[in-house]
Amino acid sequence: MGQAKFTFAHLAMVVPLCLGSISYGYDFSIISTTVGQPTWYAYMGLTLDPTDAALYAYSTRLTGTVFGLFSAGAIFGALFVGWLCDVYGRKRSLLAAAAINIVGGALQTGSVNIGMFIAARFITGFAGAMFVTMVPIYIAEVAPPASRGLLVGQHGGFFLIGYVIAAWVGVGSYFSNNAQFNWRFPLSLQILWPILLCCFLSWLPESPRWLVSKGRTEEAWKVISNLHHDPSDPSQLFAREEFLQITTQFEADTAAYGKSNFLDLFRKPHMRKRMLIGSLIMWASQANGAIVIYSNIVSLVDGLGFSASNALLLSAGWITLGCLGNFVNAAFLDRLGRIRSLLIGISGCVTFVIIEAAIDKNYGTSENKPALAAGVAMLFGFILFYGCFVDTTVYVYCSEIFPTHFRAKGTGWCLAIFFLSTLPFLESSATGFATIGWKYYLLFIILPSINVLLLALFCPETRGLSLEEINGLFGDTVAVKLTNLTEEEKNALDATVLQGVSCVDQGEVESEGLDGKDSSSKS
Repeated sequence: MGQAKFTFAHLAMVVPLCLGSISYGYDFSIISTTVGQPTWYAYMGLTLDPTDAALYAYSTRLTGTVFGLFSAGAIFGALFVGWLCDVYGRKRSLLAAAAINIVGGALQTGSVNIGMFIAARFITGFAGAMFVTMVPIYIAEVAPPASRGLLVGQHGGFFLIGYVIAAWVGVGSYFSNNAQFNWRFPLSLQILWPILLCCFLSWLPESPRWLVSKGRTEEAWKVISNLHHDPSDPSQLFAREEFLQITTQFEADTAAYGKSNFLDLFRKPHMRKRMLIGSLIMWASQANGAIVIYSNIVSLVDGLGFSASNALLLSAGWITLGCLGNFVNAAFLDRLGRIRSLLIGISGCVTFVIIEAAIDKNYGTSENKPALAAGVAMLFGFILFYGCFVDTTVYVYCSEIFPTHFRAKGTGWCLAIFFLSTLPFLESSATGFATIGWKYYLLFIILPSINVLLLALFCPETRGLSLEEINGLFGDTVAVKLTNLTEEEKNALDATVLQGVSCVDQGEVESEGLDGKDSSSKS
């Protein structure tokens, strides 16, 4: 079987879907620039002035809660969408996420007190997790194996575009003379991205693997044949072989596991192994300090002696570099491999955190400009390694290790672990930096050093395999193997598939959908 490359049809699906990625990135990121606006603090009755000890302590706790409630909502959203998209499909689940996101964004924009604002952040976090769970699953289920890392990796690149837009909108809004425009306008843009996504969803096809899971094989074949259409191959051999693999593997998985049940993720040994590995991957991506540095980047740079406006500019440049890194990560992921990327990236991040902690310890309160500039440079080095090797990889890996009938629930669980991992760091980061300073960085030296060892020992490489063949890495049966075949095996497979085509052409098999013509949809 030849390895199909991605086509315009794949890009036409991926780019609109990534509006959901932008929405998540913007929703999460905009709060960082919001709490960087003095006018937001003033309106909410909070303070950035440490001389008012009682109010400052209260403000610090509430700031942590604002960050933490987004992650709390996201935990529930990730678990909920795992059930929702198995029942109602990938497209309808994205539509539901968009509707919830619009409500959360509107409530944040119109907030009149801190309680209303915090509640709205919970709602937006719920919707954001639905996006960040569903988009990589959807893309993984339509991408050819050889370029799945590149295509699913666009999710990582596009949600960083959301970060970048939020950062630069925050910079621009800072200079407005309207005190409420400073923070209400950036928050209002949370509504834009889900509205745009809804405009495209109507003409995007449903995931062929979800259609197969519902017995709608004719519709599934139509989607696959359109996605993998090769004008140079009239028999559409790759599309037919993939369709055979998907349908046969789903039958084998159903026979082995029965219907998808959330508890089976923990009861079945092969599923439990996936859950542990997926959870480790997500935990490792957060336990290196990325979420803490990003959420506090404005205050961290400000603490190194830069003015508020320069801190906002540097933070915007920092996340812009991270965005470019995520696209580099996607571009090379199918060559470098998932696990090797993570090992390189996390090790590099640890190195920069060690140097940053040393600089902060010795020069954090000084006016030594070269040292302070070096501190900022270490933060930029950190995001370069994190973006180029880690941030995109974790979403690709967790969206591909579960079989079709468990993929949504399993990925949802992994994303719930992701957001659960952020909670202790987000809740404690502001207080941690305020009370123990540079020592807080020690967490992000010790934890990732342990995680690198665990990743190297226990996580199998998935590069180049189809979603169905990845089952074999976890001890399950692979019903139809398409990669790494001997010449004899390949010829036998091709003959089997082409014989099926001949039968269809002769009318011996009643399956119009198998040749990609006049497929009718079942309800």
